[in-house]
Amino acid sequence: MTYKETIDYLYNAAPAFTKVGAVAYKEGLYNTEELDRHAGHPHRSFLTVHVAGTNGKGSCSHSLAAILQAAGMKVGLYTSPHLVTFRERVRVNGEMMPEEYVVDWVERNRSFFEPLSPSFFELTTAMAFEYFRDQKVDIAIVEVGLGGRLDCTNIITPVLSVITNISFDHTQFLGSTLHDIAREKAGIIKKGVPVVVGETVAETREVFQEVAERLCTPLSFAEDSKIPLDVDFQLKGFYQKNNLNTILHCLLPLARELKKRGVRIPNATKTVRYALEHVCDLTGLRGRWQTVGEKPLVICDTGHNVAGWEFLAKQITETWKQRALQFKKQGMDSRLRMVFGMVDDKDLDTVLGLLPKNAEMYFTQADTHRAILADVVREKSATIGLFGRPYPTVAKAFEAALADSSPADFIFVGGSSYVVADFLSSRK
Repeated sequence: MTYKETIDYLYNAAPAFTKVGAVAYKEGLYNTEELDRHAGHPHRSFLTVHVAGTNGKGSCSHSLAAILQAAGMKVGLYTSPHLVTFRERVRVNGEMMPEEYVVDWVERNRSFFEPLSPSFFELTTAMAFEYFRDQKVDIAIVEVGLGGRLDCTNIITPVLSVITNISFDHTQFLGSTLHDIAREKAGIIKKGVPVVVGETVAETREVFQEVAERLCTPLSFAEDSKIPLDVDFQLKGFYQKNNLNTILHCLLPLARELKKRGVRIPNATKTVRYALEHVCDLTGLRGRWQTVGEKPLVICDTGHNVAGWEFLAKQITETWKQRALQFKKQGMDSRLRMVFGMVDDKDLDTVLGLLPKNAEMYFTQADTHRAILADVVREKSATIGLFGRPYPTVAKAFEAALADSSPADFIFVGGSSYVVADFLSSRK
């Protein structure tokens, strides 16, 4: 098979949550353990850091990978979902897994995995761990796919566990209360393995304390103190301030665990500062308050739930106001335009209530069965005073916004990871 045929086969043979939603979710670790056994337990060949949480997993995972990479280690990075190409999910020192490896892995293993009927994520995880072993990585940063306790990445025993924060998302799988969701994500905590938790509320904090105490696990809460570091973090979203503090709190326990294994990070402060200032360049991270145009200003962001939009809405408004003031001095008006769409398992009504009311809307739908139809989003938006036109694709919505814009305008593209994925794909 060609690479394209292989990817099509994977999507068709192993249902992908990103494409079809809940019917692709498989609870439990049986398939993963069978795939792992078949490959000779590849994840035991390298050190790992495990990263869970509702928001910020990707940013923290990429940042930790960048730091270890800058320190001279060979670093695997496993994240999801991808934005433009499947191979973004699996990287070594920022380089994507080759197409040839994907094709060869499927050909070698399909006779074994087809009878198991695994999910797309189960296969991808098995492929990633085997690739990291073949590449002889020193350490891999492994991002949880969904939840934690029953996520197929949870076969690893890491040197450090990280839980960024807890908010409402995927409640149909993880529970309807923050307490329940926290308990699922706390499932990645392992006996004796240090864990760093970024942000909590009372009902989630007590979950982590109880689990860590039961497992005799060193636990630290990043929110309890701010670690000062003079750094121009390459990730510019307002929400990244909290992620940065979580990342910095990971460094001491991670350094201690690495030292036990004979690994030291030279020139630590200089290394960390360089990595954080170049995290996107080092790891290939995209879609986090990413500027893709200047006149008009075009920014996209993968924020997709209420917790993310509480930050995004403020930053969009502030960015537009600053731009409007700047161009007003030049005798020009600046308009805020938003290319916006969401998927069906998110809280659309609450997110709509957070959007800037002065924005001109371009409603759209991503190329996934999970997308809410643009007409539906438009109708709901109109009831709260947000008006605009619907477009059948993200590319058409952006083309319309761009055609309507002057150089002074600000176009924001987002609402869903899949909207950003379609937008970046259309600009290749």
